[in-house]
Amino acid sequence: MTQSLASLVAGQSGIVCGFTQDDGTTQRLMQLGIIEGETVDVVRRAPAGDPIEIRVLGYSLSLRGTEAEIVLVTRA
Repeated sequence: MTQSLASLVAGQSGIVCGFTQDDGTTQRLMQLGIIEGETVDVVRRAPAGDPIEIRVLGYSLSLRGTEAEIVLVTRA
């Protein structure tokens, strides 16, 4: 089942399977290592839910909710 990265909760993981758009933001996310086939772990969310902290390729990264909505994942 495909869902957005933003829909995962802390402690869940997903495998990147695509993006909802192809623009500058998507290119930046890919440069940061969020590419198809990579496993992304949701570490935690801010109290208001935005931003979201993820772990990818061995490092932590914080994304805005709008950025996390672009990333499509399947549950790992």
